Amino acid sequence: MPTTYPDVKTIDRRWLIIDAKDQILGRLAARVAMVLRGKHKPIYTPFLDTGDFVVVINAAKVAVTGQKLKQKIYQRYSGYPGGRKVRTLADVLRTKPELAIHQAVKGMMPDGPLARRQLSKLKVYPGPEHPHTAQQPATLTIAPSLDVVRDGALSGSRRTPSTN
Repeated sequence: MPTTYPDVKTIDRRWLIIDAKDQILGRLAARVAMVLRGKHKPIYTPFLDTGDFVVVINAAKVAVTGQKLKQKIYQRYSGYPGGRKVRTLADVLRTKPELAIHQAVKGMMPDGPLARRQLSKLKVYPGPEHPHTAQQPATLTIAPSLDVVRDGALSGSRRTPSTN
């Protein structure tokens, strides 16, 4: 029996909206990359674009664990001497929070032209408003982690209190 592949023209592409408020950045990026590639569908094929469109809102309210706000850096280099620009995650979340989510999702995707095409289906917005209401996006919920670090405060704990 021959292997059947999905027809590229008949693939059903849905629009999904994800609220990034109090979501851990890496876990959110892994889930978004999986949806963009189409690995959540039974028709997933590694060499075809079977993924959905993803709209991420509230990117400015994403959470991280540990000391990543101060220690994680985003750097770029112009190619000239002294042309290295370095920013911390706290600076990026303050000035352009959609960049942090976009770079995290890009790091979860494979390299190549197919992944670049799939990454173009990602739309990230810093606040709750987005211009994609005409596409009628369905809400995709991701369970938040128990350890959420926001503004240096730890809310919740995985450990149970001891009764000693």
